[in-house]
Amino acid sequence: MSYLALVGGIALLLFCGDLLVRGAVGLAERLGIPAIIIGLTVVAFGTSAPELVVSLKAALANSPGIAIGNVVGSNIANVLVVLGLPALIATTDCDQTDIVRNSVYVLLASILFIALCFLGPLTVWHGIILLAAMALFLVDTGRRGADRRNGKAAKPGCGPQMVEAVDGVSGVPHTSLGMLAFILLGLIGLPAGGHLTVEAARQLAAQWGVSEAAIGLTVVALGTSLPELATTLVAAVRRHCGLALGNVLGSNLFNILAVIGTASVITPISVPERFLDLDLWVMLFTTLMIMPFVISRRTLTRLPAFGFLVAYVAYITLVMLPRQAAFAAGF
Repeated sequence: MSYLALVGGIALLLFCGDLLVRGAVGLAERLGIPAIIIGLTVVAFGTSAPELVVSLKAALANSPGIAIGNVVGSNIANVLVVLGLPALIATTDCDQTDIVRNSVYVLLASILFIALCFLGPLTVWHGIILLAAMALFLVDTGRRGADRRNGKAAKPGCGPQMVEAVDGVSGVPHTSLGMLAFILLGLIGLPAGGHLTVEAARQLAAQWGVSEAAIGLTVVALGTSLPELATTLVAAVRRHCGLALGNVLGSNLFNILAVIGTASVITPISVPERFLDLDLWVMLFTTLMIMPFVISRRTLTRLPAFGFLVAYVAYITLVMLPRQAAFAAGF
């Protein structure tokens, strides 16, 4: 039953999160909000709804390992799997507008998050700092988008419409009843999916004899990263794999600043020691792994992509090993 509950919970999260995004985008369009603002706020926050709901529910249920593990594990999986797997199908272009700037934002956000974790537990003040950093990013990005609309040079395929394409928003309702139905179903289903996911993850941790953090870093994190993986795989098949990097960077930034920031403001989150010893540093290292490709504007080819996937398998193996076995194996 735990397996069914976990699969059902994640499926409900993804489905209802998608409904919420579509309904909110339809409402924003009806209100005349510019596409770039919709992409940076409604779409970005909406697509992070599964991670936010799971982390918030886990924190309220006194399961900080799942709350933080969901975000840290998702960010690791986003780089190693969501970037690595599509690049085996088609090479990934790392020469997009603002890609260096956005990569630096993610790197700085990761460093800030690690520093706050060492000052933990994460409380309302930590959350305010993270949300303030998110606001600065949104303002800066919105300003740059406005400059481009006013005639400044921009690379083809990187305008407001591309923001929505990267997040895979389609089937937006255009009637008031449709918008209301999508939004209500999303708001009702997300908490239910979060409850199922967290409770099933806690039960699986007990059954498998591993920590809740291990389940959060692996099973839950991979589950909530499925939308990003699906989007980048479709882009790879269509030979638009350059979209993957921007999608990953945006997701990782929102996971750290918006998801953890919001959850910390609502309830304190203690930081398990294992994150300070290993997992936060792995997250930082995976962010650094993509910097050479971004800075040099190199293409992510199949060989390094395969290395990303091998690194992820090694990390998952390490996480799922009992701590004593891991040390005995030389880790």
